[in-house]
Amino acid sequence: MTTNELQRLNKSYRFSIAPMMDCTDRHYRVLMRHISRRAMLYTEMIVVQALTHSQRKDLFLDFDDIEHPIALQVGGDNPQLLKEAILLAEEWGYDEINLNIGCPSPRVQSGNFGACLMAKPELVAGCIEAMKKVSNLPITVKHRTGIDNLDTEEFLINFVDKLHQAGAERFAIHARKAWLSGLNPKENRTMPQLQYEKVFRLKELRPEITIELNGGIKTPNDCLNILESVDGAMVGRAAYEDPMKWQAIDEMIFKDKHKNISCSELLRKMIPYGEAHLIRGGKIWDIAKHLLKIVKNVPGANSWRREFSLKTQKHDSNIAVFDEAAQQLEDAGL
Repeated sequence: MTTNELQRLNKSYRFSIAPMMDCTDRHYRVLMRHISRRAMLYTEMIVVQALTHSQRKDLFLDFDDIEHPIALQVGGDNPQLLKEAILLAEEWGYDEINLNIGCPSPRVQSGNFGACLMAKPELVAGCIEAMKKVSNLPITVKHRTGIDNLDTEEFLINFVDKLHQAGAERFAIHARKAWLSGLNPKENRTMPQLQYEKVFRLKELRPEITIELNGGIKTPNDCLNILESVDGAMVGRAAYEDPMKWQAIDEMIFKDKHKNISCSELLRKMIPYGEAHLIRGGKIWDIAKHLLKIVKNVPGANSWRREFSLKTQKHDSNIAVFDEAAQQLEDAGL
């Protein structure tokens, strides 16, 4: 294997878990890190106004060392606030900062950030340039193939070129256009047609630019197929809804030696983290709601999830619930 091939294998962005609101919080990220040591993880999108004006920045920014490599995803269009955000990301120890230019929700549009900024590449480029002036932290961008009627191949290439020239180092492209009106956020994740060929063509025309593809990826084998044409595969809902499906991904993509982890082992690995979360004043349910996803498609799964959910939502529940639930899974051979 050549040196270039080895360097390519070591790039964590070759497999990443997409930032998802109400999903990719620190608890889910720790869970996912026990499944993949290599995956690039992202925070939920944080609005820069909320981040920079908050008196409790730790509530937005704290994460556990195990989560590396991790990117802070932010949404905003104000260069000054984004400069403050990248300095905070650097101070907290994030590995990169990611700019959300892909979310089409009306609330996000009303703040003039997210997917609507694809119509303003000069503004986005100015934001990236402002961040580059104050920090060497890598700046990446997550966006769509286009919005509304701005969806030609030429538009996408020009958008990426402008942001790359401004200093963006990697582009995670959700291979669908976004409709800014007429579709809600959930519909925008599924209804616009997937356009993989447009992303593949961009990589072909701009081989020097690092391109990830997001959207419609269901299995590890899908990732391998996509990696034949682009630099990275970014998985969203399929990783959140069925985390255990992805435990061989490090071996498949990064050639790491693979060892299966059972559901019971994973749950026990979360116990020290759960204890620390309780000490910080958190609740067991904050973590447990993600752990419900690890047991699927086996006899008794619904019953286990129902019991685990009820116990972990009690106001006086403690970490012993995790140990009991893990033992149930072990007794069931899971």
